[in-house]
Amino acid sequence: MNSNYNYASRNINLGTETAFTVLAKANKLASEGKNIINLGIGQPDFKTPEHIVEAGIKALRDGHHGYTQSTGIPNLREAVSNDIKKRYDQNVLPDNIMIVPGGKVIIFFSAMLMGEKNKEILYPNPGFPIYESAINYSGAKSIPYQLREDKGFSFSAEDILNKINTNTSLIIINSPANPTGGLVPKSELEKLVKGLEKHPDVVLMSDEIYDQFCFGENEFTSMLQFPEIRDRLIILNGWSKTYAMTGWRLGYGIFPLKLYEIAEKLAVNIHSCVNSSAQYAALEALIGPQNCVSEMNNHFKRRANLMFNGLNEIKGFSCQKPNGAFYCFPNITGTGKNSTEIQNILLDNLGVATVAGTSFGEYGEGYIRLSCANSDTAIEEAISRIKDFFN
Repeated sequence: MNSNYNYASRNINLGTETAFTVLAKANKLASEGKNIINLGIGQPDFKTPEHIVEAGIKALRDGHHGYTQSTGIPNLREAVSNDIKKRYDQNVLPDNIMIVPGGKVIIFFSAMLMGEKNKEILYPNPGFPIYESAINYSGAKSIPYQLREDKGFSFSAEDILNKINTNTSLIIINSPANPTGGLVPKSELEKLVKGLEKHPDVVLMSDEIYDQFCFGENEFTSMLQFPEIRDRLIILNGWSKTYAMTGWRLGYGIFPLKLYEIAEKLAVNIHSCVNSSAQYAALEALIGPQNCVSEMNNHFKRRANLMFNGLNEIKGFSCQKPNGAFYCFPNITGTGKNSTEIQNILLDNLGVATVAGTSFGEYGEGYIRLSCANSDTAIEEAISRIKDFFN
C-alpha cells in the first residue's frame, strides 16, 4: 500500500555532497576486485595520532561517557581560546566558542541564524556544496560569487561587495579553499573588511577548517585578525583535517554573543552535545605535541607539488599550483569533454576516483577535483594511468 503523505517542500532544496557518492561507487568497484585509487574524498590518509587516540580511550575508561554541556566541556573551550591566542595573537573568550559534531553544523547554524525568505546569502562558487544546500534550506536566496582561475581561485572583494544589497544578511568565505586549493591574500581580505563598513548589518562566516594547511607564497590570514568586524563574525574550524580526525566528528564555531545565545538553543534542540570522550581527545590534540600537524602539512605540500607537476604533463589538462588545503583543481577543457564525463572516464575506465567540478557549483564546469590526501605511490600511479590514457 502506497502512502499519500507529502513531506515538507523545503526538503526539495537540500543538495548533497557528491564526494560521498563517488566514494560509495569507488568502494563498490574495489569490493568487486578492481584496483581503485581514491583521489575523490577529502580526508587525510593518516591515522589519528596515537596520543589523541589514547586520550579518547582514557576518557571512556575514566567514566566520561555521559552528556556534557551543549556548548562543549569548559576545558576544551579554554584550550581552543588558548590555541587562537598562540597562533593568531587574538583574544577570544571561551564563552564565544561552541564545540559541535563536525564543521558542517556551523554552516547550517549560520544559515539558520541569518537565512529566511527575502534574505540573500553570498557564497563561493566553485565551493563546498553544503554552503548552497544550507542556504537554500534556510529559505534564503543563494547568491554565488565566482572564484576565478585567473585570480588563483581567490575571490575579488570588489565582486562580493558589488553583490550586496538591502536583502543581504550573510557572506560565506573559505580560505584555504575546498575544492580549489586557493588562498585569499591578506590584501583582498582587507578590502572586503573595509567595504563592509558600509554594510554594518551583514554578518560574515569564515570557514577556516584548512587553516593549518598552507604551502603557497601567501601566509594564511584569519578573519579573527580584523577586530573591527568581530561583533558580526562567525568562525568555522575544527579537528577533522588538522589532526586526521574526520570520523571523530569534531568542530567548533566562534560566534558573537548575540548569535551565540541562539546557536546554543539550536545545539540543545538538534544534537544535545558532542560525544564526551571525543572532546577529551580533542583537548589532547590541542595541548599535546603539535609535530604531527607540521609533518602532515609537509607531506601534503610534497604531494600537491607531485600532483601539480604530473597533471600539467597530461594532454588537455592544465593546473594551477594549490596554495593550501590538499586539493588540485585542474582545468580539463582541453580534453573536449565536460567535468562529469572526465570524472566517469577516470573512475570507470582507469580506476581513479575524482570529483567533477560541477559538484561544487556551476562555475566548476571544466574542472575536476583531486585530493592530495593519498600516498605518493598512489598519486604517481594515478597520474601515470591518466597520462597513458590522454597522451
